[in-house]
Amino acid sequence: MSLKPLTPVNCAALLQPGCSLLQLDGDILLFGQKGWPKRSCPTGVFGVRFKCGEMKLKAIAFSNNSCYLPPLRCPAVCRLDPYDGLPESYLIHGGRTPNNEISSSLYLLTMDSRGCNRKLTLHCKEKELVGEVAGARYGHTLNMVQSRGKTACVLFGGRSYMPAEERTTESWNSVVDCPPQVFLFDLEFGCCSAYTFPELSDGQSFHLALAREDCVYFIGGHSLQSDSRPPRLFRLHVDLLQGSPLVSFETLDTGLSISSAVFTRTGPAHKYIILGGYQSDSQKRMECTSVTLDEKGIHFEPLEAPKWTQDIIQSRTWFGGSAGEGSILLAVPTEGRPAQPDMHYFYHVSLQTEGDGKEEEGNQTCSQELADFDDSTPLEDSEELYFGRDPHELDDSSDGEGDTYNEEDEEDESQTGYWIKCCLGCQLDPNTWEPYYSTELHRPAMIFCSRGEGGHWVHAQCMELPESLLLKLSQGSKRYFCLDHGGLPYQEMTPPRQVMPLKRIPMKVKGKKVVLNIKMSPAKKSFFRRLFD
Repeated sequence: MSLKPLTPVNCAALLQPGCSLLQLDGDILLFGQKGWPKRSCPTGVFGVRFKCGEMKLKAIAFSNNSCYLPPLRCPAVCRLDPYDGLPESYLIHGGRTPNNEISSSLYLLTMDSRGCNRKLTLHCKEKELVGEVAGARYGHTLNMVQSRGKTACVLFGGRSYMPAEERTTESWNSVVDCPPQVFLFDLEFGCCSAYTFPELSDGQSFHLALAREDCVYFIGGHSLQSDSRPPRLFRLHVDLLQGSPLVSFETLDTGLSISSAVFTRTGPAHKYIILGGYQSDSQKRMECTSVTLDEKGIHFEPLEAPKWTQDIIQSRTWFGGSAGEGSILLAVPTEGRPAQPDMHYFYHVSLQTEGDGKEEEGNQTCSQELADFDDSTPLEDSEELYFGRDPHELDDSSDGEGDTYNEEDEEDESQTGYWIKCCLGCQLDPNTWEPYYSTELHRPAMIFCSRGEGGHWVHAQCMELPESLLLKLSQGSKRYFCLDHGGLPYQEMTPPRQVMPLKRIPMKVKGKKVVLNIKMSPAKKSFFRRLFD
């Protein structure tokens, strides 16, 4: 077991607590970046590569027929192995958006194609659930169980906002544990059912969940109601009968007091290693534990931890995720050291032992910020076949230096863009902003102030503009001046453009009847009158 430091190459700010690491077709993917997707990577999904002690990110593209996948923090992630002709894929449920909204959507992420230069293209599809559907939540788990030749998904735990009828101004953003229910749904038809068990008295979140065939084991977790991490261990057994599934719940004795931990698989069977997490609010869990699942149940064995550095030992928080079989990425904050330009120190932990194979399905999840594993490692360039390309072209394309993400390429949105400090009293925070006007979705509405030569943009919410007036100003021709430059009453009409009147020349209308005026003497008029009478 080894611990090696990693140097992020212009990408450290994207890896924050709450993001997820996925392994799809041999590639490691970063999902759930901090903030909304940037211009350099509009999808918000990055490929992660470790090479020579450096960590680099590369933007990943989606197919044209994909739905939008927002950057979700702390979602439930479950890996699905290929079965019945279906490709390798991931299920992503819930999570928090950069606007601090909590999602209830279910997404299916698969590989769409891979080019000759190993460029990966993903496809995302939103799945619809019907019946007793789980509400919006984060910090929960999602697993796949197999029974009688059929499969089903198990969702458990998590946190969400307080019910709407209980929320007040002071507790508007307060979160609570979701009710202790187990949700079972069929992925093909989306039929969802909820189950309640007397063994579950309170909710839990940020726990671990390991599945083997028709059983799911829930380990540890944190409870907001009691503010504790009791050493809990539950086993859920699912029998997918022809009619209604039979679900049973059992409490086991050998549990762990742990939350927000990371695990990775290390063997051909159901063997895992649990690393990291917390024992209490002020104490990290520095031990390692080996976990084995077999026909008899679950078994825990202590394992020697890697030699931690002083930065890891002294840090109050840490986070990470599985970066493949027997591999873990860890991050600890620099905690206010001005000499460090990056916000986190990154470490690569290698846990794999000799003789461990690479097979067996992996649908385990953990409800921590980063969770999941892979059952294959990326192929080197020499192991792939290329036709009609020179060796120097292969070197350039395999590294992907031209497509490597660089934070310096992004605009500083604190100085330009939607998140500027528009006025002296601007209180808009991109981390806590929520839509205020009905026309807003992902960015705040702005209006142009005409003061000065170039003018400047201000937030409509900071100017306390009613929505009706904002729409009127955006559609009309009035010039607006912000509160710092005259305020709302000082508006001017844009002078109308002077248009020279056109000289109209009358035109003769074709086919118009013309009244004839014939001059006759009174005697002739009297003659014609008597003639026609």
